[in-house]
Amino acid sequence: MASREERTEILSKDLKIYVSDAHIFTSDAIVLASFCAPRHKDKCCDLGTGNGIIPLLWLRDFQPKEIVGVELSESAITLLNKTLELNKIEGAVKPIHCDLRKLKGVLPNEYYDLVSINPPYKKLGTGIVNEGEDYKNARHEFTCTLDDAAKAAAYLLKFGGRFCICQRPERLPDIFSAMRKFKIEPKSMREVIQRIGKEPSLVLVEGKKGSAPGFRINTPLILEDENGEYTEEAKELFYSYKFK
Repeated sequence: MASREERTEILSKDLKIYVSDAHIFTSDAIVLASFCAPRHKDKCCDLGTGNGIIPLLWLRDFQPKEIVGVELSESAITLLNKTLELNKIEGAVKPIHCDLRKLKGVLPNEYYDLVSINPPYKKLGTGIVNEGEDYKNARHEFTCTLDDAAKAAAYLLKFGGRFCICQRPERLPDIFSAMRKFKIEPKSMREVIQRIGKEPSLVLVEGKKGSAPGFRINTPLILEDENGEYTEEAKELFYSYKFK
């Protein structure tokens, strides 16, 4: 039986995920999983996977060929393993308990078609640091800077492979700098806007390893209309589990 802080949430009629007070998931992970849109033939790796929400959404919506989730937190990996056991899908997602800065020899070089990350949003030295180790690492760049993420992606991706990331808009120059530092060319971006008329609260960026320059800004994802109601696209993203 799950401890008091652990519980399950529904991802579809046949898929549940374990969450805890320290390892929840937000709308950011949902929109990133959709933005990645892996193909059936893709071999995919999610860095800093937490309780595995992005790999599980990929499994539910896209069924790529191979899915790996890398996570430093032992408690998060434990939750992911419990989720796989609960749903009887052991082997559908491969959990890797590892620091993403130390992947050499753990995962194959230049193997994956897609690498994603929902990274810590706050640079070191900014904001109030959360007390718990898991909270701290999830929100601040103690164990994963943007350079760390891009370096890991460059190691994992085959030539032409895609690196997808979500971040706060103010970090956009840092994303581009980190990608190009490790030979990943920024190729497209989508803004996420909470409500019509507001500034973006999130950016989704895709880069390709070894690609030539050329950048596209997609139409924004608007979550709420002027009345505060979810848009049709947001409903599809957040409530599709009821129909799957």
